[in-house]
Amino acid sequence: MSSIGIIGFGRFGRLTAHYLAKDFSVAVATRSDQRAAIDACGARSVPFETACSQKVVILCMPISAMRDTLCRVAPLLRPGTLVMDVCSVKVYPVQWMRELLPEGVSILPTHPMFGPDSAADSLQGRKIVLCPDRIAEDHYDRIRRWLESKGLVVIRTTAEEHDEKIAVSLSLTHFIGRSLSAFGARDLDIDTEGYKRLMHILGVVSHDTWQLFEDMHTYNPYARPTRQAFIDAMTGIHERLDG
Repeated sequence: MSSIGIIGFGRFGRLTAHYLAKDFSVAVATRSDQRAAIDACGARSVPFETACSQKVVILCMPISAMRDTLCRVAPLLRPGTLVMDVCSVKVYPVQWMRELLPEGVSILPTHPMFGPDSAADSLQGRKIVLCPDRIAEDHYDRIRRWLESKGLVVIRTTAEEHDEKIAVSLSLTHFIGRSLSAFGARDLDIDTEGYKRLMHILGVVSHDTWQLFEDMHTYNPYARPTRQAFIDAMTGIHERLDG
């Protein structure tokens, strides 16, 4: 895994390039001219075709753009390439990669459970989920060991189990945070520890885009029933108070 291509250079693509460039040769392709920022990460700015020709290709874009990107990437990949993604949902990306990528290409879906804010200074103790799909076990083990050497806690699971759990731990948390924002929650001088924790949730989601929020609900098959169950529970409590 000596040469890595990154497709996309948003906030997470930049973080990925920053850490990988310490150990590997990293080539970044992005639609906008961000040569200076890419150079600052220790990577190099390259055409799309060049990024796709690396031994490992990491897709760092919103899930809503992933299927179209896979269609562009697929014919440019060399046999034996490993393709990874970093989407916050996994069922649909796995289906698309199986469908669109050549059989001679390995697939390792991932979900880093951290972001540019929480991992700006260190990866120590941060979690990353791996859902090995079409990859040799020894290849997977080499990647796992490297991730663990950087202080990451590796969680191995299936795409289905990931999405079911993340519908609660991420999608529902963001739903609560967005709801607090729409409600108009703000810091108060007369507050409680519980309220401060609610404001922390609001602060976490305020740095993420609406597109990320919408995508994690649209493309996670477990998100809507989880969200509805939460709303039903709140409605039941509300009606009990009014009863």
